[in-house]
Amino acid sequence: MWSSKLVRRVALAATAALALTGVAACGDDGDSGSSTGDNKQLTIGYMAWDEAIAASYLWKNLLEEKGYEVELKNVEAGIVYQGLATGDIDLFLDSWLPQTHADYMKEYGDKIEKVGVWYDNASLSIAVPEYVSDVNSLEDLAANADAFGGEIIGIEPGAGLTAATQDKVIPEYDLTGKLTLKTSSTPAMLAALDGAIKDQKPIVVTLWHPHWAYANYPLKDLADPKGTLGGAEEINTLAREGFGADFPEVTEMLQKFKMDDQQLGSLEDLMFNVHKDDEEKAVEEWLKANPDYAGTVDVANS
Repeated sequence: MWSSKLVRRVALAATAALALTGVAACGDDGDSGSSTGDNKQLTIGYMAWDEAIAASYLWKNLLEEKGYEVELKNVEAGIVYQGLATGDIDLFLDSWLPQTHADYMKEYGDKIEKVGVWYDNASLSIAVPEYVSDVNSLEDLAANADAFGGEIIGIEPGAGLTAATQDKVIPEYDLTGKLTLKTSSTPAMLAALDGAIKDQKPIVVTLWHPHWAYANYPLKDLADPKGTLGGAEEINTLAREGFGADFPEVTEMLQKFKMDDQQLGSLEDLMFNVHKDDEEKAVEEWLKANPDYAGTVDVANS
């Protein structure tokens, strides 16, 4: 189920540093999105969170239909923010605010434009399969650490969810020395989750809403009575400084961008379960099944 997609996306995550070099080179050779005259080249940066991948490929399709040339860059979240601040990345569609990406905004926010909010009920979570009946709260993890092999299966080291788990969840729920956060990548975490559920074995993972895994697996979020993972957040579109002036049409389109749970869930399902090796085909099929969607962001319909 996971092999081809997993290998490809893990390889992308493993070469994030090399990707940064490529992003910088983009800016050096004049091919970045900085607009002068009729330049319609854009670079969208994204991290390997599934809604980021889905939104980025969706907008690649929508913008290419408008005549823009769009390049996607898959790198760690911190590198995306750095690229926005230096102008080497034009757009980022998965900024979690006000909590998860607060540190990145504190460091780079004065050189970044906020374009709009497209999803307003995002949240971080730590989850287990429903059949793990003895664990319903983060407070239950310490006493059941052995059942999970002493590990919380996490995602990318640079993710805000990783920092929250390592810096808040583990110390505040007395998990130090009992459970270790094992970081790797989002697809690797999902592969581990998939394998554990097939074998009906206990597993605890870092996860988030919105995510298609909740529709595909019998999962339950662990209660967080100490509020270590924060509350509901907004998913924002960000742009490099000056983008709004350089690309007013694109900015107006992005300001109209919204997705609800059903729309995003169905797109993610096509992308990660039906067409696991072809994101562009998944977007094309989704847009055919949702023929009115493109019109909701078209400036012609303002």
